[in-house]
Amino acid sequence: MSGPIDDLRRVRSATDSTAGTAGLATSTPHTAPVAILIVTHDDAGDLPACFATIAALSPPPAELMVVDCASGDDSASVARRDWPAGLAGEVVPLSENRGFAGGMNVALAKSRAPWVLTLNADARPSADYLQHLLARAKAAEAHARVAAVTGRLVRPPAADGNRRLDACGMRLTPAWRHHDRGSGALDRGQFARPQPVFGGTGAATLWRREALLDVAIDGEVFDERFHSFREDAELCFRLRERRWEVLYEPAAICEHRRVNLPARRAAMPPEVNRHSLKNRYLLRTYHQTFRNLIWTLPFALFRDLQALLWVLFFERGSLPAYRWLWTHRGELLARRRAIQSRRTAGWWEVERWFLQ
Repeated sequence: MSGPIDDLRRVRSATDSTAGTAGLATSTPHTAPVAILIVTHDDAGDLPACFATIAALSPPPAELMVVDCASGDDSASVARRDWPAGLAGEVVPLSENRGFAGGMNVALAKSRAPWVLTLNADARPSADYLQHLLARAKAAEAHARVAAVTGRLVRPPAADGNRRLDACGMRLTPAWRHHDRGSGALDRGQFARPQPVFGGTGAATLWRREALLDVAIDGEVFDERFHSFREDAELCFRLRERRWEVLYEPAAICEHRRVNLPARRAAMPPEVNRHSLKNRYLLRTYHQTFRNLIWTLPFALFRDLQALLWVLFFERGSLPAYRWLWTHRGELLARRRAIQSRRTAGWWEVERWFLQ
């Protein structure tokens, strides 16, 4: 008989080879029951500092998984060279760039710990980051099904010494945009209260494996059609639709440089911008209800027209995104039916997040 771990191991990994440090191990009384999962693509410059902060975590994680998505630099060899001493895990090189979603699915299938921290290579968690996230989850378990806990992400100090916030949980808007709370605002101590949030960014959020398995579709946790952008928001929709809770813990601090920002869209690779546009409509195809469509239509339509005009006049390389959506409409609608058939939450349990 197969169990949930076996189901997750059916994720389409197709890895070429593996190389790493020690074999996998579950947590001990001296480690946190957490696997840290990192997906790399040309991140060799970020890995040494990222690994240094992982080595400083107290308590330390039980394991580390690094999946390299066909980097053009030496990310995989740097990961092996600077691997935190004594930490179990491995480096998994892939022959193609399957994006954050695909890489994370491989990392999830190869790790064992009951909690997983998805971490970007440009993120630097504080030494007590895991401790605070796990404590918040434990404190809330008596009255909530906790799927994830996210921390207070801040950007590196500016030249004047001021810091800006990067993400304090995720929120939704009636235009079907999802924003990192506080993103870009000067850090003045706001968002200081622990509270439920719609979701957490994949850059540094702690997820309960049981919850991820519960919302997986055909063994797939992150939808690989998303590739780049919004895959974390889509996962949070599925969690909310299955009545799982996501929490924000401000005491857990993580520095995040964040390369991809809307203001830098013109400088991003065309493929990344295409995925960003495509994924906006994927999210709604999977999760928008008829009731939600009625009242959000003016807001979402205005945003859709803005996006179309931008693409027509300034970003024509993203036009194929519309064709891709039409060509794959049957597959996407089948995916929607699979997701919605498992929904247990009432309409207001998800709808309310568009109004907060």
